[in-house]
Amino acid sequence: MARRRISKKRAIFPDPVYSSQVISKFINKIMRAGEKSKAETICYGCFDIIEKREKKNPLEVFLQALENVKPVLEVRSRRVGGATYQVPVEVRPGRREALAFRWILQFARQRKGKSMREKLAEEIIMAFRKEGLAIKKKEDTHRMAEANRAFAHYQW
Repeated sequence: MARRRISKKRAIFPDPVYSSQVISKFINKIMRAGEKSKAETICYGCFDIIEKREKKNPLEVFLQALENVKPVLEVRSRRVGGATYQVPVEVRPGRREALAFRWILQFARQRKGKSMREKLAEEIIMAFRKEGLAIKKKEDTHRMAEANRAFAHYQW
């Protein structure tokens, strides 16, 4: 339980192009060193590439990719009597979204060669098709939680 006051969630304003709070959060996640205009350029450029390649609304492709990457279960370490157990727990909705953003960006940044727009577009398209490293990370997380189901009774 918190000893001090509980911090309030800040209201996030929707982005100017798609009027979506989710994209606004994603742009903030892309942003490094406070360069928001650069992050917006990367994001919107990525959406242009997605629109050309998939011939679909890039917002729908992005939201579906995000749904495909969001984890349902994860493991948390829990210390019981000198032993540490990996206890499977359900992921809160806010954390689900944050993990999906993080994984998509992490694996897009790891790709070699091309510009960030192209790398990000490829990762989002792969996630949309239920392929790629972000989906693999989600499946590994679920597999880990499933393997440790025996310790579910240690949930707090």
